[in-house]
Amino acid sequence: MRRFAIGAATSGALALLALTVPAAHADTVVGDTNVSNVVVNGGKNVAVGTTNKVTFKVTFTASDPAGIASGQTYLYHGTWSDPDAFWTQDSPSETICTSGTTVTCTSTYSIWPEYDLHYNAFAGTWHFGAYAKAKDGDSAKRTNLGTFHVQRYSKLTVNASPEPVTKGRTITVAGKLTRASWDDRQYHGYTGQPVKLQFRKAGSSTYSTVKTVNTDGSGNVKTTVTASGDGTWRYYFAGTSTTPAVAATGDYVDVK
Repeated sequence: MRRFAIGAATSGALALLALTVPAAHADTVVGDTNVSNVVVNGGKNVAVGTTNKVTFKVTFTASDPAGIASGQTYLYHGTWSDPDAFWTQDSPSETICTSGTTVTCTSTYSIWPEYDLHYNAFAGTWHFGAYAKAKDGDSAKRTNLGTFHVQRYSKLTVNASPEPVTKGRTITVAGKLTRASWDDRQYHGYTGQPVKLQFRKAGSSTYSTVKTVNTDGSGNVKTTVTASGDGTWRYYFAGTSTTPAVAATGDYVDVK
């Protein structure tokens, strides 16, 4: 996979250099080739931590009466004319297309945060496009067929105490919401975020939301509830465009 992470201080000339053929030019259609229906990661966002490799697939539909010879996909952050990060394949052979006049082409991406995501500013909305070349030499390239999100991986903890507790007494539920920083390869508290405190009664398989609490300046969250019965407490974060949803592993409290 070819990757470019272009910092804000990098010249526009380097950004243009990143968009090598067939990516360098605007949308083009030669003949009756068509590309459509691009799907990134099965329609899900792509969450990346500080060190882990993340692999996902990008698929699209290509068609031409003469048949499709090859395909290629593009993922980029910013604008097509001046992206600050750009991912594609080293060669069209890295995208596998089925046979026929209307085919499905699949590209596989492997993302390493230390090489492909240098700045937290890369989190959020990314764009995708696709290219296909037909067996008769026709081709089609679409540079902005939709968007998806690349997100900073999140973690959430919970601790309910005391354990066990007498019925009617106070339970303190504490936790912390953190997310990956691509600036320094560490996890830091995600501040000022609404986190739901949820409870699952003993013998039940579903959680119910009890209240919503905001994280503090360090990503910590803490609240109190009245012990009414045995069950499991957890925190749940619904996520943002830059950070995926996450649920803490529940903490069971025995109520006497």
